[in-house]
Amino acid sequence: MPANPSIPQDAATDRGVYDSLEAIRSLLIPGEELEAMAIQRRIFAMTHRRQAVAATSGRLIVVVRNFFGGYTPTDCRWQDVREATVNVGMLSATLNVSVYTSSDLATEEGPTSTMIVTGLRKDEAQEVYRVCQSREQSWREKRRIRELEEMRAKAGGIQLGARGGISGYTPTDSGDGSPTSRLQRAKEMLDSGLLTDAEFEQVKAKILAEL
Repeated sequence: MPANPSIPQDAATDRGVYDSLEAIRSLLIPGEELEAMAIQRRIFAMTHRRQAVAATSGRLIVVVRNFFGGYTPTDCRWQDVREATVNVGMLSATLNVSVYTSSDLATEEGPTSTMIVTGLRKDEAQEVYRVCQSREQSWREKRRIRELEEMRAKAGGIQLGARGGISGYTPTDSGDGSPTSRLQRAKEMLDSGLLTDAEFEQVKAKILAEL
């Protein structure tokens, strides 16, 4: 019997659930933990190849039962998840996960694909969705920090310290690299909220000091 309350508790009595759980567990790598799992309701499995979706410590995994036994897996890393939603109906739930197709940590809008799993048992689907939300928010913050760092670098190599002050300033070539263009980029960052008034004044002072 599964010890984790987020894992289907009827795996010991339902052969289909047990097989799905074992298929997921067989895909886990060392150190990876299964955090939540949702199974397609039996009524859907009667007319479709049964699906299961699992949220692990490192990724989201969807397995589809093959016609002649075994399962075909599809997965995505948490850093690639753009958005996850769950639609809960009277009988079942549908999980929709939009995934970036870029191999790098996306900092801008790019091409995406969608993973859709229908007919899931409602309570289980909501547990998986909660994990998706937590991971999505964590990686969204990491993307935001990386994007800020890249934009600040383009404005002249600005590096902000942990307390919001400028810990270093390296005049790098970005665009034409002139003081005027660097001041203009810094002003744009101030207007967009990427720099505070105090940070902008420090940047302006450093640029003017180089003249």
